Amino acid sequence: MAIRKSKPTSPGRRFAMYQERDEITATRPEKSLTRGKKSSGGRNSYGRVTARHRGGGAKRRYREIDFKRIKDGIPAKVASIEYDPNRTTYIALLHYADGAKAYILAPNGVGVGAMLESGPKADIQPGNCLPLANIPTGTVVHNVELQPGQGGRIGRAAGTAIQIVAKDGSMATLRLPSSEMRMVRAECRATVGTLSNAEHQNVKLGKAGRSRHKGRRPQSRGIAMNPVDHPHGGGEAHKTPGGHPKTPWGKPTLGYRTRKKGKKSDALIVRGRRRGKKKR
Repeated sequence: MAIRKSKPTSPGRRFAMYQERDEITATRPEKSLTRGKKSSGGRNSYGRVTARHRGGGAKRRYREIDFKRIKDGIPAKVASIEYDPNRTTYIALLHYADGAKAYILAPNGVGVGAMLESGPKADIQPGNCLPLANIPTGTVVHNVELQPGQGGRIGRAAGTAIQIVAKDGSMATLRLPSSEMRMVRAECRATVGTLSNAEHQNVKLGKAGRSRHKGRRPQSRGIAMNPVDHPHGGGEAHKTPGGHPKTPWGKPTLGYRTRKKGKKSDALIVRGRRRGKKKR
């Protein structure tokens, strides 16, 4: 996959970057695996805006992804690699030997014609789904369950790779992309390999219009507002927010920790992602 830069024929194209998407083999999704997706525009059931700066955007249909992979022992052939507007990684259409069809997150290096399988007896190769207890230590995985049978919950973004660093009895220790070390039950399932479309993070939109296509509306800086509209507003001599960053409603933000103490899952975190930072 390559990143293409546009010629600077206008200010908007000067910094724009586009993906070639050479891996894509189909332009239309499987109709039986899609459904309509309604945009809320940032409004709740009362019609009031509860999430600002959302609205518009291109229409999209939701692709139903199989995050559980519970068709054990039935081989599946990769029919196509497709773009999914609802996520950053590509998706792969599987045709099972029993006639069923399903979408999965496409691993890197898995192309059309590859044979995939799920279950404890599956081979250790990219795209196969197994319990963590059956995957060797040091293997890179993605789409990992947090509870057995729940379906993949972590490791689902483009280019994500989670490494199995240790196994002790009924628990497996994972190293997440955030450098966090976390224990998960060994019977939880994971898919072998790294997710596709790792170059997604290098794309620059380049102009405001491409943000509008994604459903993002303009956002005004608090420092550019008046004091009546935002805690950062005001200032005659020079613009400065003063003090700690706050939301328009006066709540601390930008680095302020909001995770509650005493959660049950805290006992499963071996090493946090903020181990090198000072406590606030």
